[in-house]
Amino acid sequence: MGERLYSRILKKVKDLAVEAGEKMVKSLGKARTSKKGEKDLVTEVDFLIEQMYKRELRKSFPDFGFLAEEENNSYPEEEYFWAIDPLDGTNNYAHSYPVFCTSVALTRRGRPILGVVYDPLRQEMFWADRNRAFLNKRQIRPSGIRKLSDALVCTGFAYRFRHMDNSNIEHFINFLYSAQGVRRDGSAAIDICYVACGRLDGFWEMDLKAWDTAAAVYILKKAGGRVTDFRGGRFDIFYPEIVASNGRIHRQMLAVLELTSKDADNIPCCGEGR
Repeated sequence: MGERLYSRILKKVKDLAVEAGEKMVKSLGKARTSKKGEKDLVTEVDFLIEQMYKRELRKSFPDFGFLAEEENNSYPEEEYFWAIDPLDGTNNYAHSYPVFCTSVALTRRGRPILGVVYDPLRQEMFWADRNRAFLNKRQIRPSGIRKLSDALVCTGFAYRFRHMDNSNIEHFINFLYSAQGVRRDGSAAIDICYVACGRLDGFWEMDLKAWDTAAAVYILKKAGGRVTDFRGGRFDIFYPEIVASNGRIHRQMLAVLELTSKDADNIPCCGEGR
């Protein structure tokens, strides 16, 4: 893909992300909401924005496929396809809790090559081209924190956690002992971008989907951060485990994720001795 086409694609996605954000803000507190699962909500705005992306991107780039949360959520056949979360943080949005965004990545053979995440309430656009990552017009880098005991980390919990492995509850408790602080914001895309710009030092989660992570992971990598699975192996957007960090505390995070409830009594308070 040539630079001219790449630049045109990036500009189009950024413009559409702003339009998506305007739709979110306009309907905040008023959107009709329904349930996809016991705790998993969806609003009319999710569908409206996803349809807008598909309509406008098909006009400009008809050969690209779609992988999107609400529809077209099986692996596309096309070499290039979009991974779209029209509204990441829907439960927050449905309650007017001000942490949500829209997330779009372009992938080639399942690997992101472009990413945009837009937070409309703060008017913050995280994005990355082939070489660097930015917050609006400012280039971003992860934090310089080197000790997990000095780090602010974040996670999330799957909506269907009653019906799956509950080990992330144990991980959460273990990080409470090991890190300086632990947060749960409800938007994986924002959390990973916050690692990219240094507001958070690390993030981990289970049971995420490709549309949750593709754009933000690309941004973090271009910012200079590190992303793996729970064992330190190469991260794939179709694999449900993710550890994202500034790189400096990554091994320490992996070590905590290896712990079980039987090890909890041996975790030093606030990471002392680590």
